[in-house]
Amino acid sequence: MDNYLEFNNITLRPLEPEDIGLLYTWENNVSIWEASNTRAPFSKHVLAQYIKDSVYDIYTTKQLRLIIETLGHTPVGAVDLFDFDPYHQRAGIGILIHNAEDKEKGYAGDALRAMCTYAVKTLGLHQLYANIASDNEASLKLFKKSGFKESGTQKDWLKTSSGWKDSITLQKILSP
Repeated sequence: MDNYLEFNNITLRPLEPEDIGLLYTWENNVSIWEASNTRAPFSKHVLAQYIKDSVYDIYTTKQLRLIIETLGHTPVGAVDLFDFDPYHQRAGIGILIHNAEDKEKGYAGDALRAMCTYAVKTLGLHQLYANIASDNEASLKLFKKSGFKESGTQKDWLKTSSGWKDSITLQKILSP
């Protein structure tokens, strides 16, 4: 049987209670709040509850977060499905590779490939979409390289400390 949660140099795995320290560090890193639309820090209590609730099915919670691990079992990031809509067979997707030394090693592209395969083969989705700030060149390049196509721009969509930014919507039609 194919394992759709593995591709090339990564494995996608569910959240574990031991991940609380990792999530605490990642979610409370102010430098990534703009990309994740976070406005306040998360407590360990809230994150522990999030991990506890992650056992529920994506059909119940409408979201899924998986940890991106290297073949050596080192967590390097996370990939999320959100706004899961089983009727319209679509979901939003977001990705994080946290540490600079883990970026540009292909982990994000491998994780996107694995998640796209999982989305179509396991969840029966027809498409995934991502909303990315217009100045986030690395993410735009990653998603386009992974087969996502630009489908729209929301003008002045994202309020930041330096002013308003456009948001680019990218979509990928999945094929079984």
